[in-house]
Amino acid sequence: MDIMNQGPLINIENLSVSVEEERLLDNVSFDIARGETFALVGESGSGKSLTSLAIMRLLPEAIRVESGDVKLRGKSLFALPEYEMGHIRGSRIAMIFQEPMSALNPVMTVGAQVEEVVRLHLKLSRAEAKARVISLFKEVSIPNPEVRYGWYPHQLSGGQKQRVMIAMALACEPDLLIADEPTTALDVTIQAQVLELLEKIKKERGFSILFITHDLSVVSQVADRVAVMQKGRIVETADAETFFKGPKHPYTRQLLKDALGSPERAPTPPAPSLLEVRNLKVHFPVKKGILQRSSGVIKAVDGVSLSIDKGKTMALVGESGSGKSTLGQAILSLVPVTEGEILFDGVNLVSLSKAQLQPYRQKIQVIFQDPFAALDPRMRVGEIIAEGMESLGIGPKSKQARREAIMKLLQKVELEAEAIDRYPHEFSGGQRQRIGIARALAVEPELIICDEPTSALDVTVRAQVLALLKRLQEEMGVAYLFITHDLSIVPAIADEVAVMQRGQIVEQGSVAEVMKKPKEAYTKTLLAAAPKLPETIQKGFYDHSVRP
Repeated sequence: MDIMNQGPLINIENLSVSVEEERLLDNVSFDIARGETFALVGESGSGKSLTSLAIMRLLPEAIRVESGDVKLRGKSLFALPEYEMGHIRGSRIAMIFQEPMSALNPVMTVGAQVEEVVRLHLKLSRAEAKARVISLFKEVSIPNPEVRYGWYPHQLSGGQKQRVMIAMALACEPDLLIADEPTTALDVTIQAQVLELLEKIKKERGFSILFITHDLSVVSQVADRVAVMQKGRIVETADAETFFKGPKHPYTRQLLKDALGSPERAPTPPAPSLLEVRNLKVHFPVKKGILQRSSGVIKAVDGVSLSIDKGKTMALVGESGSGKSTLGQAILSLVPVTEGEILFDGVNLVSLSKAQLQPYRQKIQVIFQDPFAALDPRMRVGEIIAEGMESLGIGPKSKQARREAIMKLLQKVELEAEAIDRYPHEFSGGQRQRIGIARALAVEPELIICDEPTSALDVTVRAQVLALLKRLQEEMGVAYLFITHDLSIVPAIADEVAVMQRGQIVEQGSVAEVMKKPKEAYTKTLLAAAPKLPETIQKGFYDHSVRP
């Protein structure tokens, strides 16, 4: 089917929205054909999600529409009374949000939440609505849908929660599905399954998709056409093939260059071992019943051995639930170890008391996945960074000298010294992650556990943060355990890579060995599932003649 000849389903015409005197969207125009997947890409803060909220007429009260219109099948949505627009939301236009855990009600079963949508829009009986929900769960490949119907969100995996959100969005057979970063928080195999599922259902039902993302590798897999947003404006629109073969706007070319990442990290000289994990096991008891009797164990980490050399980076990859973060928490002495050893400079951390562990709190630090949740919103940046220094007795003792040291540290992570007196909410996601890096570096660690530090960042900011981490490693000699499910960044940041599956290391070696010549079937599956940019772009952007 030639979707481009099917006529537009929705038109966004010269849409401008503002808050006070600041224009957030500036004459945004594009249309989406029936049966088309239209990708809207750009950095965080470019206006992508704001555009989707404008389409749904869900803009916050402080934001006003200055001009323009949104038309569904030629009918203005802005001219409709709210009760009519309320019917269109969910039945004609539906939305999948980025973080399913935040979008789902934690105190309602997932079946009841989808049933609520079905009964609201389709006027079915309770029995008919339940049957409809179970049918939807089957359609989105949720296992044992009759059983999962009665489960709560926390009982489902990330991929299953996202499938529930898709089922909810599809419940009333919408004409347009808005998918706002639907795979950002998912590992590569689950992401591949969700993208395949969306494409399959789209073909079966014939609806259109507005796919909002900052991941250009995903765009190359799913999109028919692409629009690029920068600072509230559409700077380039093209069909997907043209977009990737010959991007025209400098900003688009920079996005693609950042998406390609840095060239593979050059080999570094051998170094002495800093951390050695030997046959580590972290088992959690499963308790049931009123008396909470143990009925089994969850083997989160089950016999893991690995080592990290001084000043080197070990990447730890695997699906969600494979045990990566639990291993990092065990190294940080944040979860009890069931069995095994964690040797830091030859000292077994597992055998130390709390008092004996205190010096190692300084030597081993952590950078978290969510830079906003990791920073206390009530504290100024200077207080956040100083907290660890004070508690561990690191750095200058006088307040003024400590303040000057923190300002220098902020400049080292490429922030302005004046940031010391501001609050976390005043910064972008990338800037907040730099604050997290500064906090970790403030106590002069030898090893930093980087737990998915770039997964919440767009491609441009991700490239900047990775470059910063590499520069700091070269300057300060710090080692990293870099936990990630984004395989595309591993060659640029890591010296070695370990692959985890179900609590165990299934493959380990140099980046070249594991990424280019994997031996294990699971590693091959991970690499195959990772979205990739077209090969023509990958070759072209390293050619100086076409570099932006």
